[in-house]
Amino acid sequence: MEERRRAIVQLVDELGSVTLAQLRERFPDVSDVTLRSDLKALDRERCLVRTYGGARSASWLVGSDGMLDERRSRNVGAKRAVAEKAAGLVRPNTTIYIDSGSTATALAAALPDIEALVVTSSLPCANELARKARVRCIVPGGRLNPRSMCLAGAATVRALEGLSFDQAFLAVGGIDEDGSLTCGSDEDAAVKRTFVERAEQVVVLADSSKFGLRRPFAVCGLDDVDVLVCDDAPDELARACAAHDVELV
Repeated sequence: MEERRRAIVQLVDELGSVTLAQLRERFPDVSDVTLRSDLKALDRERCLVRTYGGARSASWLVGSDGMLDERRSRNVGAKRAVAEKAAGLVRPNTTIYIDSGSTATALAAALPDIEALVVTSSLPCANELARKARVRCIVPGGRLNPRSMCLAGAATVRALEGLSFDQAFLAVGGIDEDGSLTCGSDEDAAVKRTFVERAEQVVVLADSSKFGLRRPFAVCGLDDVDVLVCDDAPDELARACAAHDVELV
């Protein structure tokens, strides 16, 4: 049973999503009742997400990087360096947006306690901001993803369409060689595109592990970015930033 369930998780992660019919083909000697029981157990263990008629990869839903608690433990030093650099860009008496994700959460923690209005769809970011006496925080409505602990969906997009930001701090799942910024969730991508359009200045947060990666859903290109904050940018990315007049910090 354990071997079969590991094989199911591997198949779901490889394909992004599977139907019960696909699982039936892969495991012809296993009954539908047993396969459904496997999916239910794996969903409880947060190894995948059950859907009507099948399952989707948990990593696919949260940006192809794994669950938030797992991402927080990766590249900790680089994320802290990016967050501290980005915190130095925040101006008092402004309205800013902080994206969801582990690097964005590090930024929320590093943010100085200044007079500012901060909007975020990330509950971990909101928790960090609640520790600051002078920062006012707004969390828009939406559907909660329990794996990434952020809000997304049509309600979140509608809420952001009624707001404007002096600065928006954008976290992405990947930046490929041509400067395309992508993430692993279509709903997250829609939220990101919305606040990018509503911001006077767009600041991208990206540690070096994100460079050279392409996720399934497009967010924007370097033409939409003003500043890119990173710990160690490769030469090709530095050249792409220069070509698009993006400040590299």
